[in-house]
Amino acid sequence: MNWGGWSDFFAMGGYAFYVWGSYAVTFGLLVMEIVLLLRRRRKARAQLVLSRGRRNP
Repeated sequence: MNWGGWSDFFAMGGYAFYVWGSYAVTFGLLVMEIVLLLRRRRKARAQLVLSRGRRNP
C-alpha cells in the first residue's frame, strides 16, 4: 500500500479506529499477562518459603 504521508498512514484508509484499537487491546492484554505472571510468581515463591520454613524448624 502506498501512503502519501504519515497522516495517511495513521488514518489507515478510514479504518484507523479498528486497526489501532486492535493494537491497543493486544498490547494491553500482553501487559496484563506479564503483570499477572509476575504476581503469580511472587505468590508461588512466598508459599515455597513458607512451606520450607514449616518443614525445617
